[in-house]
Amino acid sequence: MEIGKLEKLEKLELGFNSLTGSMPPQLCNCTVLQTLDLEANHLTGEIPSNIGQLKNLQELIVKENSLNGSIPSEIGDLKKLLTLDLSMNNLTGTIPTSLENISCLTQLNLSGNQLGGAIPEGLGSRFNASSFARNAFLCGASLNVSCPRSRKGGLGKQVFISVVVVSVAVGIISVSVLTCIALHFGGNKGVRTSVVQYEQKIVMFYSPITYANVLEATGQFDEEHVLSRTRYGIMFKACLQDGTVFSIMKLPEGGVEETAFRQEAEMLGRVKHRNLAVLRGYYIAGDVKLLVYDYMANGSLAALLQEAAQQGGHALNWPMRHLIALGVARGLSFLHSQCNPPIVHGDVKPTNVYFDADFEAHLSDFGLERLSTVETIPGERDGDPSSSSTTPVGSTGYVSPEASLTGQVSRESDVYSFGIVLLELLTGQRPVMFNEQEENIVKWVKRQLQTGQMDELFDPSLMELDADSTEWEEFLLAVKVALLCTAPDPVDRPSMTEVVFMLEGCRAVGDHPSSSDPASQPSPSQVECNVEGMEGS
Repeated sequence: MEIGKLEKLEKLELGFNSLTGSMPPQLCNCTVLQTLDLEANHLTGEIPSNIGQLKNLQELIVKENSLNGSIPSEIGDLKKLLTLDLSMNNLTGTIPTSLENISCLTQLNLSGNQLGGAIPEGLGSRFNASSFARNAFLCGASLNVSCPRSRKGGLGKQVFISVVVVSVAVGIISVSVLTCIALHFGGNKGVRTSVVQYEQKIVMFYSPITYANVLEATGQFDEEHVLSRTRYGIMFKACLQDGTVFSIMKLPEGGVEETAFRQEAEMLGRVKHRNLAVLRGYYIAGDVKLLVYDYMANGSLAALLQEAAQQGGHALNWPMRHLIALGVARGLSFLHSQCNPPIVHGDVKPTNVYFDADFEAHLSDFGLERLSTVETIPGERDGDPSSSSTTPVGSTGYVSPEASLTGQVSRESDVYSFGIVLLELLTGQRPVMFNEQEENIVKWVKRQLQTGQMDELFDPSLMELDADSTEWEEFLLAVKVALLCTAPDPVDRPSMTEVVFMLEGCRAVGDHPSSSDPASQPSPSQVECNVEGMEGS
């Protein structure tokens, strides 16, 4: 393979593509490689044993593929390795004790595989249960699962065999008990259905959990576990016994039939991007329909904006706002241009943007219109009691004029909604606070720009930007992008691919009426400022 000839390659980041086949063993020729990231592809086969030749490797990330076989012991030769993530594959066998020798290792994730045997003591003492979760045959102190001892007093291969034997025995006993229950109740169909339903597996794209696990983790879908209410259903926080946390969306009863639901869910499970909420699994039995997502530890953009408003905008500096806008734009661009067929979101707004533990933005609630009946919700619980209400298409304040008129959403209407979110990020003003018949947030921004009232227009923290800084240029560019996105005529709006390009500063935006052109406005300190490429050609 040609990639093996790139002897000076230091970083190889190919995550979130649709790569197939196996990991090329020729990678070992890239001896100066420091980062190998193949996350979320469709790779199969085994991890090459010669990977131990990459002596300079610091990050090895192959999570969310379909790799099988055992973990090569040669990985223990990677003394500079800081991050090892082999999670959510189909790896089997035991965890090599050679991994204990990687003294620099700070992040380890082997969860969601089929590994067995004892967790090496040196790893169990350094990493918590989440590093080893959802491996049915693993044992060790970090999982609170004791390991059987071999005759020599050590932990050997018998551990794995013992666990398998016990698991099989328990399975046989469980089947026998269920059979007895069925015979005991005779024709009582309801009892049999209830038992079977609790034992049914949630269809997970990597490691399975049961419906009973979900019921326990959500307190029987108790109100205390509610994270948010969306137009498609209610999102619950689910804390499993092994420490794993998921977000479970419970869809309303009725709607699509089972076969169609499964087909749509399987399709959505293949939509993967770092700025999208990735579907991890689903469940359907009768009227019960669930969707399983990663838990977003840092809440929603709506809650973050509310917190920033209470602190005079200082909870959100410009670099953070810019990264949020760029992340949402990239996720939406992926839905519009990389999915086949393209996916129209239809309800882009702050309550549908969530942040993971690293504060990276993830756009959620896409592709669900075929899985659920849409409900009109007077208010969405997300840390903001006055959050926007849903309409037949989109949400009040964010829906485009043509979508409101026709009842049809499109990629162009998504662009408009994104523009409103961007204006909200810039101004701190919520679009639902305006009287739509007299003035909306777009008209208000244009009027403020016309009168030169920059201090009243934007969040206070943004007014502290240095007029000569790159950040101020990015800021002015973002204002103009937002106004382009919210053009009254859908034909005049850029595509989301173009929006990403512009927010990255890769090219100039087009002309816009001078009365609302932020490039013509003075900086907060009244210093002349011309942003390169922002003035009309």
